[in-house]
Amino acid sequence: MAIVEIRGVDKTYQQGKVFVHALKNIDLVIEKGSFAALAGPSGSGKTTLLNIIGGLDAPDHGEVRVNGNTYRDMTQTQMAELRLHRIGFVFQAYNLIPVLSAVENVEYVMQLQGAAKKERRERAMAILDEVGLSGKYHNRPAELSGGQQQRVAVARAIVSDPAIVLADEPTANLDSKTGEGLLQIMQKMNADKAVTFIFSTHDNMVMAYASRLIQIQDGEFANGASVE
Repeated sequence: MAIVEIRGVDKTYQQGKVFVHALKNIDLVIEKGSFAALAGPSGSGKTTLLNIIGGLDAPDHGEVRVNGNTYRDMTQTQMAELRLHRIGFVFQAYNLIPVLSAVENVEYVMQLQGAAKKERRERAMAILDEVGLSGKYHNRPAELSGGQQQRVAVARAIVSDPAIVLADEPTANLDSKTGEGLLQIMQKMNADKAVTFIFSTHDNMVMAYASRLIQIQDGEFANGASVE
């Protein structure tokens, strides 16, 4: 069953007087439960494609369908609800709230969803246990290493049982041992919870862990063909 369907997607950005054709007539289907990597060099279009899948950016042309929802038919409010309840995000720069503790950062999404305080605290602590941070519930981001902060970000992305997690260069700021540990955690969540993971990366280790590798360069898939 497809969780992501993209047909004929184009995206062009203007940088000053220069137009950058970031994506060129992209067709892509990703099945539910995939552990997939969009791989390519900086500027290849992989982050743009990830942002379009997550509804953070809109294509100039083409159709995007995620988890049964066709984006062009949705209002901004419906898009926000979809991102809140069905899509988890892991960013390269972690994007944790500095004044909140690890457990409060993980709880934040559930708070926005309206979960009761006791429920969200229990779920947040349980997911922090899963990612190996059981002793770090009350540490703020500045008191955590980069790897620990990224684990908090993964916990936050996965705690509300999203259908899909989008991870933009999740190992970029980590050493290889820490990065591999993080990938193993996400791989286990993929296997245990059937959550679909899609990464953007140029890290060979992430590519090696991916069950599906999608090469992109200059806004096109490397083989020049649609990816089904």
